[in-house]
Amino acid sequence: MAVPAGPILRALARRKIGAILMALQIAFTMAVAVNAWTIIADRLRLMDRPSGLAEEELFHLSLTGYTQNFDARAATNADLALLRGLPGVVAATTVNTVPMSQRGWRMGLQTEVGADRAVISVAVYMVDDRGIDTFGLELVAGRNFGPEDVRERRADVSDWPPTVILSAATAKALWPDASPLEVVGRTVFIRGHEPMTVVGVVALLQSPWPPQTNIYRTMLVPEKVIRNSVRYLVRTEPGQLNETMPRAEEALARANPQRIVRAPESMAETRAFGYWLDSGLSVVLGVIMAALLLVTSFGIVGLTSFSVRRRTKQIGTRRALGARRADVLSYFLVEISLVCAVGLLLGAVLAVGFNVLLVQTLQMPKVEWTVLLLGAIALWLLGLLAALGPAHRATRVPPSVATRTV
Repeated sequence: MAVPAGPILRALARRKIGAILMALQIAFTMAVAVNAWTIIADRLRLMDRPSGLAEEELFHLSLTGYTQNFDARAATNADLALLRGLPGVVAATTVNTVPMSQRGWRMGLQTEVGADRAVISVAVYMVDDRGIDTFGLELVAGRNFGPEDVRERRADVSDWPPTVILSAATAKALWPDASPLEVVGRTVFIRGHEPMTVVGVVALLQSPWPPQTNIYRTMLVPEKVIRNSVRYLVRTEPGQLNETMPRAEEALARANPQRIVRAPESMAETRAFGYWLDSGLSVVLGVIMAALLLVTSFGIVGLTSFSVRRRTKQIGTRRALGARRADVLSYFLVEISLVCAVGLLLGAVLAVGFNVLLVQTLQMPKVEWTVLLLGAIALWLLGLLAALGPAHRATRVPPSVATRTV
């Protein structure tokens, strides 16, 4: 028996308040869910951006000398020798900061001197001649720093060394039409007047500030940090990270009791900290989506259950006239599908309008039409699943109900 459209529409017209409220609930859920999923997908994409580092092999730790006669230079040189000699350690270097740590230095670079010349803001990493090996960077042009390039960065040093290694993104920003190989040997000016010769270009290196747009505009300068407070970046052999971290901490603490050794932190922990806002936003939006879907499904269950209770005698009459259980089931599923269709059409309009507002005010990503389509299909299936239980109960109404007085 075919599902009659007329009785369904008349039944919805008699219960139009409930049907309208349910359609509005579905529309609101779709508008929020589609935009929430778009933001979550964008955050997940940002959180998954490569750093250019050998992340699974890296950890860092910091030390602070606190005695009056603490010799920072001697302690730093001794620490580097100790770290590089530990079992499981591949390389180690002093650093002023580490990628994704949310703290660091940023300087302006120019290709020509002059206040009217464009300035490119670049994150700065201070490393020695073992820096590229420690980071695990890919050198695509030029050379690494040699021991002769490295100088000491002390508290009383304010100028910059004459050589620099740029990331490919920085080189592209400074010379858009030049290849990495063509950039080697060119001169950049830091702080508007100090010249630095580009000796190398690395493929990829993320900045300390993940949320920013130009996260790959970075540079390496050959400076060994010599201060009472110093940070070391250590690269281990594959699979040796967890064993090497406590070993390094213990060895440094034992080697010089005149300083405080802070607990080491892996790059995985640093990445989690650097992207905590994106991760937290994704979790919050995910919870909101789940709550809305749950409320909407409960609403559909309630609407269908109410409809079944109100039309028990009508269902019995249809059964007495020859309607099969499958026909009764189809009736209620078609009914909820019509309510869902109206809600989803309205929801698509609301989702696009809401997204336009988010794009204009908060620079959020645009909603793709595929997300709208998949969201509509998912909500329609959710509506059918939610209505399936009450609709199935309706199929168990016996034909004898038609003869009873209600």
